[in-house]
Amino acid sequence: MTRTYEYHGYTLVVAIESDFSWQLPGSNAGRTGHVAIVRIFQAGTAVAVFSPLRFGEAGGRPFATEAEALTGGYSAARRIVDDLFGRESQ
Repeated sequence: MTRTYEYHGYTLVVAIESDFSWQLPGSNAGRTGHVAIVRIFQAGTAVAVFSPLRFGEAGGRPFATEAEALTGGYSAARRIVDDLFGRESQ
């Protein structure tokens, strides 16, 4: 699943990837999780500002659902734009 968003002159591309390697501590049973792969582009360009960034939940765990990964990736991408590029537009 991939979604594209426009945010303050940047294009945010959030893709979801399944992570099958996650295990609960002390358990032999694996569990499927999801990580968000985020790419940030200046609007109208084909080259990303950064290399793709991978995001999961706190503690390095993957998100439990695709929807949580999509929302988490989008939120992280917006924070990056706000924190790193927000002062340039002021």
